[in-house]
Amino acid sequence: MHYKAYKTILSPKNGLNLFRGCTHGCIYCDSRSDCYQMDHPFEDIEIKVNALAIFEQELQRRRKPCMIGTGAMTDPYIQLEPRLQITRGALALIEKYEFGVAIQTKSTRILRDLDLLTAINQKTKAVVQMTLTTYDEDLCKLLEPYVSTTKERVEALIRFKEAEIPSIVWLSPILPFINDSQENLQGILEYCIQAGVKGILCFGFGVTLRAGNRDYFYQQLDKYFPGMKQKYRLAFGENYVCTSPNNEVLMEIFKNTCRKHGILYQTKDIFRYLHTFEDKREQLSLF
Repeated sequence: MHYKAYKTILSPKNGLNLFRGCTHGCIYCDSRSDCYQMDHPFEDIEIKVNALAIFEQELQRRRKPCMIGTGAMTDPYIQLEPRLQITRGALALIEKYEFGVAIQTKSTRILRDLDLLTAINQKTKAVVQMTLTTYDEDLCKLLEPYVSTTKERVEALIRFKEAEIPSIVWLSPILPFINDSQENLQGILEYCIQAGVKGILCFGFGVTLRAGNRDYFYQQLDKYFPGMKQKYRLAFGENYVCTSPNNEVLMEIFKNTCRKHGILYQTKDIFRYLHTFEDKREQLSLF
């Protein structure tokens, strides 16, 4: 890891990224793309100097509380977090200043912060977002090698359900010719039902590839799925969006299952929910 000075931590839309880079090793990671202008090796985590002090100042300058989103670019529970405690510190500040949070991860390390997420959720809204892509545990360990397995993540989601903390699942990416089967989708959907998720984000069944992440993805295909790179090149060429040939069938199963179980699945509805701040403090004062 290395440190770098930053002047700001929060984006104009209240997105929070405390780290740059990741060590989870997911073979499809879009954050490796050249367009993000990461000027250091991806696994050499960049830590923002005085991140929590800057974050606190920015929260103090916000005129009114809102939802803070984190985890879109770099997982807040990378392997360094238990030692650094930066994500926990950020959650403590969010709770102190009575903001809401929508936090996205693939790691069960988030359970360490169940106490803070519960405290935030009592005042406003804490939403746990968990990425699930692969029902088969052995395949999961190939695609997402240094992170909690799908089953472990679902067990964490069930813990949050028991704590009455809402959850959203990101069902992406689904890799054509690898995990784009009906069996995989139905297994993940059954997990989501068990965990009582509020919604499932799905942008279609496929993967995005561009300069940077395409190169790494193809290297991993050569390593674990010999011949698959050629299949991708034949099917998709240099396309940015690589849509599964099973997309229509899978989308129908996905929508029907969500409707049947009252799970949000329209992208606009889920993002509206994630960005909507809820104030429960007045209710608490009544009791």
